Amino acid sequence: MTSLSFTWDDLRPLTGTPRTGGVLRSLPEDFRVDEQPLYLPSGEGEHLYLHIRKTGHTTAHVMRELAAQLGLRPQDVAAAGLKDRHAVTTQWLSLPGKAERRLPGFALEDVEILDTSRHGNRLGMGHLKGNRFTVRVREAAGTAHLAQATLEQLTRLGIPNYFGPQRFGLGGLNAEEGLRVLRGESRLRDPAVRRFLVSSVQSLIFNRFLALRLERGLFAALLTGDMAKKHDTGGVFEVQDAGAESPRAERGEVSATGTLFGRKVKPLTQDAGLLEQEALAAWNLTPAAFSSRKGDRRTVRMFAQDATVTPGDDGYTVTFSLPRGSFATSLLRELTGTDVDGPVAADIQADETLPSSGEADFSSGPGTFSSGIPSSSGIPSSDTLSPGTPK
Repeated sequence: MTSLSFTWDDLRPLTGTPRTGGVLRSLPEDFRVDEQPLYLPSGEGEHLYLHIRKTGHTTAHVMRELAAQLGLRPQDVAAAGLKDRHAVTTQWLSLPGKAERRLPGFALEDVEILDTSRHGNRLGMGHLKGNRFTVRVREAAGTAHLAQATLEQLTRLGIPNYFGPQRFGLGGLNAEEGLRVLRGESRLRDPAVRRFLVSSVQSLIFNRFLALRLERGLFAALLTGDMAKKHDTGGVFEVQDAGAESPRAERGEVSATGTLFGRKVKPLTQDAGLLEQEALAAWNLTPAAFSSRKGDRRTVRMFAQDATVTPGDDGYTVTFSLPRGSFATSLLRELTGTDVDGPVAADIQADETLPSSGEADFSSGPGTFSSGIPSSSGIPSSDTLSPGTPK
């Protein structure tokens, strides 16, 4: 059986350009994430919206502090997605309008309220367009031109849409326990925890499926039996004639999808189905094992928008936007060739759970267990809207 531990060595990169090396996240300000909202608050309504900037805190921690200091229930505070602790991040939160009178008394070190507004609806998990990243790579002097060359390829071809290492916990323990859940061997009884752990196994199989496509030159191609997604409209269709459809994929108009197995998603068929079965076989699994999950589809590639590289004295800064549900680590790994977020993940995972039963959006990274056991009972549910977490 293939190892459950995450390692970038098991996941083939797309580009073969020289890597820059370098160090990420030396300081929190080296990694900036600005949430791109799906919509802005209207200015009227019963819900209070806060635009915050935070440093050194998980989103979940800020949400808990808001609830505690403003006299709210933890589930009254909502976010569209979770953001990294070891970063400077901005995002919108929503809470009941009645909390506005107590808001001037809120104080939390390195958390700033940038703006407030009102809206008619509560902010929903997954209600974001994407995230804008500004990442400084240190100890890589004179390599900006290498990063630029790789970035140009990624902009044209797309980026492998791997689930990042944060999905799997330390040493792959999330997936290990998830397999025990699927096999009826786990002693964990919390349904939300069990769903979340199984989502790690779904992610593991997706990564294997994507790696196989890259190994066989199928990243930007389509196979008969693929379920392809249109990038402009989001429509999904079954590929009947791979030869006729592949040119659209090569132009970046459509991409193949991988199956996040569940009772409401049909496995792939024909040539694509054979590749999918090979990915499942690495862990002796079948689609039927995931009947407790709804299931979903995830594109095998993502496209960065407005991507730039700016040289610096000791390296460079790369700026780019990614759609929700995508991991910045995959792009950064292509540029640097380093084990992106391997050491960092150990520290950022333990607290990144929601204070309610809402689902996490892992578009910028953290959101798993540090030991296979949740740090709190507020583990993300995964059965609601978010492309970042399998359903």
